Amino acid sequence: MEFLDFLQALFVTPFTMMWQNPEFLLEVVIGGLLTGVMYSLVALGFVLIYKASGVFNFAQGTMVLFAALTFVGLLEHGVPVWATFILTVLVMILLAFIIERLVLRPLVNQEPIILFMATIGLSYLLDGFGEIAWGGDVHALDIGIPKEPLVFGGVLVNEFDLCAAAICGVLVTALAVFFQKTSIGRALRAVADDHQAALSVGIPLKTIWVIVWSVAGIVGLVAGILWGSNLGVQFSLSLVALKALPVLILGGLTSVPGAIVGGLIVGSGEKVAEVFWGPATGGAIEDWFAYALALVFLLFRPQGLFGERIIERV
Repeated sequence: MEFLDFLQALFVTPFTMMWQNPEFLLEVVIGGLLTGVMYSLVALGFVLIYKASGVFNFAQGTMVLFAALTFVGLLEHGVPVWATFILTVLVMILLAFIIERLVLRPLVNQEPIILFMATIGLSYLLDGFGEIAWGGDVHALDIGIPKEPLVFGGVLVNEFDLCAAAICGVLVTALAVFFQKTSIGRALRAVADDHQAALSVGIPLKTIWVIVWSVAGIVGLVAGILWGSNLGVQFSLSLVALKALPVLILGGLTSVPGAIVGGLIVGSGEKVAEVFWGPATGGAIEDWFAYALALVFLLFRPQGLFGERIIERV
């Protein structure tokens, strides 16, 4: 009997709730989509670095945290908001120069696993340096965006989520255009395909790497400010940012549109699963749903929705 009740709670009740409350379902989906846009922004940092240098940057989540810590730390020392943003951007650009000089340049043409391990070390280094510089406490961050709910046709939408999604959408669109339409964007793609070939045609590898890591740092700053405003600037932000990993698996590691679509799928999917299936499973679905969905994709479409299928001839 208990097993039958569990099956009913798992398969019948959720769909019944959706059918009987379409406005509530729409509200949950919209909230998830707005969160998914912020996931896409973080995922875009991974995509940019991977496409330009062939490096899977495990430290991207920590870069989000480090940028947010620097921003809120300067604010707490009385620096005006506009100056704080500019100074933090300069810090992330300086960080890009340091990474290129001390990490990437000595490891040119090394195996991908070596570069990946280097970014893991970089992640822990930034984590520790951020704690030394700004402390380990939770920092409240208010950037002036209201968090009151808005009503659209009977559907509640959080004003902060709406504004944050708009900011992320503008930035994601600008980066997509930059990557696809500009000469620097084309150079980034050439470097990703073959380092030596790019050097042979005059593309400055060192400059390209500094540019793309700088852009990824700025993207991380915007993501860190938005997530920090919503959750507080704390060290768990780096774990939230790693929710971008399932987004990459869904969309494809080398696809800018894939990062956007993957973020929307993960954001809406985890919210719907938590609200409608959470009661039957004890809750906390939102914590692992994205990773379970990514596992399914790895089994059936490992290159993601927009990734290129790799065919190796032997």
